Amino acid sequence: MITDNDVLTARVQEINAEFDDPVLTAAWQMCDRHAPQSVAFTVVDDDLVGTDLTYGELAERSRRIASVLADHGVVPGSRVASLMGKSADLPAVMLAIWRLGAVYVPLFTAFASGAVSDRLTRAEAVVVITDTAQRNKVPDGGWVTIVAGECDASDGALVLDELLDTAEAHADDGPGGPHTPIVHMFTSGTTGKPKSVVHPKSYAAGWQGYLEFALDAHGRDRVLWCGADPGWAYGLYCSIIAPLIAGVRSLMTVGPFDPAKTWEVLAEFGVTDFATAPTALRAMRMSDAARPLPLLRRVSSAGEPLTPEVFEWTRSLGAPVHDHFGQTELGMCAGFAHHPALAVDPVPASMGRSLPGWSLTVLGLDDEAPAEVGETGRLAVVVDSSAFFSFTGYGVDRDVHSDRFSTDGSHYLTGDLARIDDRGLLHFSSRDDDVILMAGYRIGPFEVEPALLSHEAVLEAAVVASPDEVRGEVAHAFIVLQPGYSAEAQLVRDLQLWVKAEYAAHAYPRRIDFIDALPKTESGKVKRAALRERLRDDDRSDLTAKNQEEQ
Repeated sequence: MITDNDVLTARVQEINAEFDDPVLTAAWQMCDRHAPQSVAFTVVDDDLVGTDLTYGELAERSRRIASVLADHGVVPGSRVASLMGKSADLPAVMLAIWRLGAVYVPLFTAFASGAVSDRLTRAEAVVVITDTAQRNKVPDGGWVTIVAGECDASDGALVLDELLDTAEAHADDGPGGPHTPIVHMFTSGTTGKPKSVVHPKSYAAGWQGYLEFALDAHGRDRVLWCGADPGWAYGLYCSIIAPLIAGVRSLMTVGPFDPAKTWEVLAEFGVTDFATAPTALRAMRMSDAARPLPLLRRVSSAGEPLTPEVFEWTRSLGAPVHDHFGQTELGMCAGFAHHPALAVDPVPASMGRSLPGWSLTVLGLDDEAPAEVGETGRLAVVVDSSAFFSFTGYGVDRDVHSDRFSTDGSHYLTGDLARIDDRGLLHFSSRDDDVILMAGYRIGPFEVEPALLSHEAVLEAAVVASPDEVRGEVAHAFIVLQPGYSAEAQLVRDLQLWVKAEYAAHAYPRRIDFIDALPKTESGKVKRAALRERLRDDDRSDLTAKNQEEQ
């Protein structure tokens, strides 16, 4: 008897077999094999006007861009970066880079000039393509700068459209095979200098699996919109690369995130499949632009832990959000899948289960044996049992393992703490360097923060460990208040009692500081290292209120 699991396993093998083919190129898999008249993207401008971009148009423009890049020194293995907003040019640039066998370096448009320069230098970029809005962030260096879109070229700038006027179509499609590098990006750098991560073409196989199994967004009847920024792994692969592989039309919205506009796009374009970060869902929840979304069928979340109040709110949309977990190094490897053969009702504060092609487990905190059910340990990927696993190490040669692997190399250590319950569901606790050790208890910040966020006075919250003479460490909360609330001693006590009641008596934040804004990375993740450093400093004059431990 053939089971659903057999069918899914066979599909994983089919996907891997395609990406293992030594001949197939990235340009063929992501563009040239699809019908030229089929729509690859609908680009939505600020006025909510959608313009379709077909695979034929992508193929033609990308071949001419490839010719321009070749004229400016791009050869196989060269690094070519883009610092540009979402537009029809972005996927064409990416395909052009791969047609030359070069490697794409995505840059986040919120980066300041220093961050841009650092990544261009470390990647040894040969060319960077930018647009007019980002042009001033690209410093002079050992790279050629080309400006896409409308541009005043009076200062001698190289303008893409002008270069394309005389460019012939590039005929070749670059090298094939699973080990061909296609993307060179950097981790978010939450706790240190961003690490260099190079993705081989085989890495994209896991993203095709993610689109099919987790999002269940394959098929021409689906309207997929991933709201994440393509300057980061999730937005790059979920909104551009995976849809290109699968031939699924994807929406691409111009401009920065805006909650009101998000509601409008979901309604006007009949989005059936929406993927974004919990931060965006929280902003939508607070927006006055809410409206019925009768066509929305699947909502997915990734990039940060999903808090219970957002989960409950999405039920009112008729599409409860499914939380998914992944990393730049891995792709997406766990979650509550939308695929009918994998469907399990999502559970608040849970990461779900391993997705097809992946096997996750929890190892002990002090050894490499599997942790007991319900016991907090180190979240790990079982390498030999994960067909989509492609990470070998950091750096250009992908050989800097650091401490990411277990002693015998059998497990990849995610750097997260988690537990598995008796239903086999994973529950995130914290990053392994964020855990709070208090009087023998291990307290994960994510287990305290949702309780704080459920209080009506709290807009944002982050919890870190604070040194304590008696207990070793205690939970220390940094809180941004909702408008209309003020930092008062009574509110401190109310919040402490609230956490005791909502989560656990031992894990309440014994110290609370009210601040104007949480320090965050460019991708929106809280910089806990900065909060811990703040606690180590004697000068705390930037805090809006200073509170002592509850007696």
